[in-house]
Amino acid sequence: MAGLPMIFFMQIEPNEPNAVPRSPTYDRPMPEPLNVLLIGSGGREHAMARGLAKSPRLAKLWVTADNPGLLAIGSRVDVPVDIKEIYRLEQFCDRENIGLIVVGPEDPISEGFADKLATDSRLVFAPCKAAARLEADKAWAKDLMRSASIPTAEARAFAYAEQAIAYAQSRENSLVVKAAGLAKGKGVIVCDTQAEAVDAIKRVMIAEEFGDAGRTVIVEERMKGPEISVLALVDGRNIMVLPACQDHKRLSDGGVGPNTGGMGAYCPTPIATDEIMERVEREVLVPTVDALRREGITYRGVLYAGLMLTPAGPKVLEFNVRFGDPEAQPLLARYQGDLLELCLAICTGKLHEVETAWDPRPACCVVLASEGYPVKPRTGLVIEGLEKACELTDVVVDHAGTSRNKEGKFVTNGGRVLGVTGLGDTLEQARARAYEACELIRFDGMTYRRDIASQAIASASTDTNSTTIEV
Repeated sequence: MAGLPMIFFMQIEPNEPNAVPRSPTYDRPMPEPLNVLLIGSGGREHAMARGLAKSPRLAKLWVTADNPGLLAIGSRVDVPVDIKEIYRLEQFCDRENIGLIVVGPEDPISEGFADKLATDSRLVFAPCKAAARLEADKAWAKDLMRSASIPTAEARAFAYAEQAIAYAQSRENSLVVKAAGLAKGKGVIVCDTQAEAVDAIKRVMIAEEFGDAGRTVIVEERMKGPEISVLALVDGRNIMVLPACQDHKRLSDGGVGPNTGGMGAYCPTPIATDEIMERVEREVLVPTVDALRREGITYRGVLYAGLMLTPAGPKVLEFNVRFGDPEAQPLLARYQGDLLELCLAICTGKLHEVETAWDPRPACCVVLASEGYPVKPRTGLVIEGLEKACELTDVVVDHAGTSRNKEGKFVTNGGRVLGVTGLGDTLEQARARAYEACELIRFDGMTYRRDIASQAIASASTDTNSTTIEV
């Protein structure tokens, strides 16, 4: 079924010249119970913390942010979480006998937290720094895809604005301009005309709208078709493909407005048929893991493929090396297995041995954002109605950008404030539950899309496959 995960075994032959030897942590027994450190501060991490806390194997959960959702589950670390002072986090892990570190966001993954913090007695659920280049360096990722014949858009990378502009002006078709580095999911500009492409290049490379992420720019052909997000769990030898999601990137209804980190997602998406998922496995995921292995890189963690379903088949828009946000919220709301054990299995190359369980019902997540997001969101605004929303059946509310004021009330503390997820027997029911909860929550300037999953539901009722809006 398209809504349930598929797993297959991919063996790395030990006699291959570039095969990576097993980590010494593979066969080392982990203590039981286990202390866990979760790195990250948003709605994705709240969803992960919720899952980790359910494990009977968990002794104590430590968190790295003052997010009230996280603090309701775990204890706050008392040291900086900074690659420049990583030794302090190492000392903390040694002192508190941390057996597993789970890294949520892309920044610490790309900075090499996994390389720095893993020991013979401590596992890290995150790809290594070399593998993180799939997300942190889109130009390198494009080269890797070309070398492995992975379907993707035709593209060129440029380090100088003048060359990028000249190339854009030489192209007749519509283009997409991307910051090659990490831009919080916002560094993609879709252009209809040459003038728009030139302006986008200037915004990225000259005005430095995305900071250092735009030092190199990718100019690629604009593909047509619906988008899906396919996330897979990889332990170096095994790949478990998770149910496909659809994210909604644009700020406003109908897929208009500025690009954001994501305004909502639902899972599974009906357009990800078994045939499409099998092609994604065969043409994208397996070749990517294999290409990394040929580079001497063993991939362990979450591999996220953002795909466009073109008339020629699925093509890669981009890779991420972690759970998406907000895709993680509906995905993890459906996961009924032991998340801690799953993370351990991925870290130790035993994904094929772990037992997983999934709620067959679909889930729909709606993001509540602050006024001014994504440019300059308002903060410090009192949030009301959270308790009532959380009391609803089959509703989960994840804190993304919240804090508490001096009076102890919940207030906004970021652009994306809350992720409200509903589950139901049908996608329509899941969506209705999510929006019912959204209507109970209030803060000044609260904004959210009212069309999450609406086109998928409408298309299903007319028995067509055009189930996505511009996301």
